[in-house]
Amino acid sequence: MVVGYASVRKNDLTGAATTVSAKDFNKGPLNAPDQLIQGKVAGVQMINNSGQPGGASTVRIRGNSAITGTGQPLYVVDGVALDGRSARPSTSAGIGTAPDGNPLNFINPADIESMEILKDASATAIYGSRAAYGVVLITTKRGKSGETKVDVSASAGVSNIARRVDVLTGDEYRAALKKYNLTTGDFGSNVDALDAITRTAYNQNYSVGISGGNNGNTFRASLGYQNQQGIIKSTDFKKYSAGFNGNFKFLESKKLGLDINMISNQYLESIAPITTDAGFTGSLISQALSWNPTQSFYNPDGSLFIDYGSTTINPLAALAANNDKAKVSTILGSVSPYYKITPWLEYRMLASVNYSTGIRRASTRSTLNLQGIQPSGDFLGGYASYSNTELVTQQFTNTLNFNKEIVNKLNANVVLGYEYSNFINKSAVNTATGFGDLPLDYTDAFEATLKSNRTFVTSNDPTTELQSYFARGIFNYDNKYILTATIRSDGSTKFGANNKYGYFPSFAIAWNIKEESFFTDVKWVDLLKIRAGYGKTGNQDFPSGSSQQRFVYRTPSKAGDPIPQVGINNQNDNLKWQEDKQTNIGVDFGLFGNKITGSIDYFNKTTKDLLYPQTAFAPAEQGNVITWKNLNGEIINKGLEINLNTNIIEKDNVSWSLGGNVTYIKNTVKNLNDLIKTGSLSGQGLSDVTTEVIQNGLPLFAMVTRQYNGLGANGFSLYTDDGFTKYYVGNPNPKFIMGLSTNIRYKKISFTANFNGAFGQSIYNNTANSVLAISNLGNRNVSSGLLNSEIQESLANPIAASSRYIEKGDYIKLANATINYNIGNIGKAIKSLNVYVNGQNLFVITKYTGFDPEVNINKSVNGVPSAGIDYTAYPTARTFNFGVNFSL
Repeated sequence: MVVGYASVRKNDLTGAATTVSAKDFNKGPLNAPDQLIQGKVAGVQMINNSGQPGGASTVRIRGNSAITGTGQPLYVVDGVALDGRSARPSTSAGIGTAPDGNPLNFINPADIESMEILKDASATAIYGSRAAYGVVLITTKRGKSGETKVDVSASAGVSNIARRVDVLTGDEYRAALKKYNLTTGDFGSNVDALDAITRTAYNQNYSVGISGGNNGNTFRASLGYQNQQGIIKSTDFKKYSAGFNGNFKFLESKKLGLDINMISNQYLESIAPITTDAGFTGSLISQALSWNPTQSFYNPDGSLFIDYGSTTINPLAALAANNDKAKVSTILGSVSPYYKITPWLEYRMLASVNYSTGIRRASTRSTLNLQGIQPSGDFLGGYASYSNTELVTQQFTNTLNFNKEIVNKLNANVVLGYEYSNFINKSAVNTATGFGDLPLDYTDAFEATLKSNRTFVTSNDPTTELQSYFARGIFNYDNKYILTATIRSDGSTKFGANNKYGYFPSFAIAWNIKEESFFTDVKWVDLLKIRAGYGKTGNQDFPSGSSQQRFVYRTPSKAGDPIPQVGINNQNDNLKWQEDKQTNIGVDFGLFGNKITGSIDYFNKTTKDLLYPQTAFAPAEQGNVITWKNLNGEIINKGLEINLNTNIIEKDNVSWSLGGNVTYIKNTVKNLNDLIKTGSLSGQGLSDVTTEVIQNGLPLFAMVTRQYNGLGANGFSLYTDDGFTKYYVGNPNPKFIMGLSTNIRYKKISFTANFNGAFGQSIYNNTANSVLAISNLGNRNVSSGLLNSEIQESLANPIAASSRYIEKGDYIKLANATINYNIGNIGKAIKSLNVYVNGQNLFVITKYTGFDPEVNINKSVNGVPSAGIDYTAYPTARTFNFGVNFSL
């Protein structure tokens, strides 16, 4: 099993680590590797942030402890650590902030052999200041000695919207107008705006791998192509990938070797005008949900209806006016020569470069009746942006591996290493307005606008350098008693001058009770191992240059004036890494001939020296000069993980296996003197409103707002203390997360199903709060549920944040199911032919009224993340695929 810089026997593991191999991955046309393990690993929660193909996801290992940054685990691909950023520019078409892309999109899931998830500090400490949120090791497929082999897989499928938000139909809308004695608002039609902007989407996915070799020299080359339409019209995701790895040995002794790895990828996205922070006029989903269902989308002459005197946006007009395309190209290459000095001592060097560049062209035409877009006076209207991002990571690693029985029955597996990495991030953004009715794409004609309507901003983050020394020793005595000790020292240019280096130790022990003489007669127990460990890891997931005095240049007022410098960051020589200390106690077991296997782990993780940007006395506000500091206070995540796998039936023609995991997590903020607000709400009536806090004694991102007590007799909302006091009314962190998988086989037919779920968390339905309020009636659509109240809500009831919009987010989802038929060999050419039918997001059991209870819309405030707020997200798709794979 790969555990970081080396492989070890599973019997030597003392930490909490889980391997998921290719045969156990989730199936289907998945865009990125993190989707392969959803629901597969105890303690790991994976959430798709957006239904947009290629959209970002959130992976949380053992709870949430990030008050800045992403809180995502460190991903390591074939020994190369990724920096966790996507080169897809964030600048969109002038409507708002679009959801992020997935930084792992450049990896073809079909090329992955296995993924190791390292969870506790004794397993992750060897990655030091980047391992606080866990580590995911991705190992790609390798060639094997023998005849050249060609592996082919192909699939095609169809997708539709999985769930809808209930709004009024045209007839229901007319009935509501009558109920409220409104004489306007009925335009005589019956339309469904969500149907109008969605479609049946098609996908196709092809992958070819060629591998072989002899005399210890092996290779594998691969090509992949994916074309996935989105269920929102005009959205799609196309990916072209190629990979190569070679493993070569030299000299007669074969002691000298060279491993070569290369991943190259380019993906193209067409992105919908869907944003995370759209205001009153909304973005595409809110425009569709709130569209008056009695109003036609078209004029009598067939042209799109656009009411230039209104702030209501025709969603079809929004689609027609928008053009947003991104192209991201990535190459990750590494060479790793090694020399086996003796059979038990090996030196290895790894040099790698990860280069990624992204280009995004986005525009909104002047035809849209949107403020800042539509023509007004001398302003011709229209908006365009052209942006580019360039990310470069270089890594140089030297390791010495020792693996030998040093005395009778005592084996030592030791790795010593030195590593240097640097990270470069450059970007440029061009924007322009005032294009008018130009008969071409705005991004091709910036020069057609006034100079005063153009902006050009470039940036180059200070290069981050990371220098590290590390060592790990695993000592196994008689396969009974195992000790692991790890130490890493990280020196980072991100840290202040007085804290350049951080030190991250860990210790763990294991007792293999099954190997004891007094236990050998217990035949029904095949494995019983107790583990305990403690370690410290860090987090440096904060902007480059945060400890330095930084400024930006501004345009001088006139020619010849000095160029103004505006400060954006104050110097802090004492800034250091965020520190995580974790204790883990676990037991691994196998029973009845390993028909039942599993593990139980208790963990307690404390995060302190919290990294946070603030002004002298308050959180940073837009335009203020910030100072990055380490706050007093702690975030505690503790819980229990249970993983159980059973082989219920094991016969030649019939087999049935069942596996599951459940994790209990409790999250608490302690000893924090500061009150940090986050979780911004968007839309009508909610400007500058936040609904989440990081506060002593509460869970992270606790929902604090008015406590709603129903409607009064006059149809107005009632609140505790008349709404003047805000209460802790919701926790977006789940208490329990779970996964369940089963595989049933009868002869050549097999069925696999994978469920995942979460329980005990709250969701703030910002969509229901601001987009579908009763005050819309007569102009826009409303939520169907508002008409079912025993008390008729007043049209004048003001929109306000409150616990009324906090819903239970419990769910269990059949995320993936596959029926497979193993035809076998056909003639001499085709081998191991399989055909399958696969479904994704087949159903979800939940009481949540939004599109999907898997929610993680970015509602951050000043870089402080949020959790559990749902706002007009790209809907989730239900997908069915037919596929085939075989070898030649």
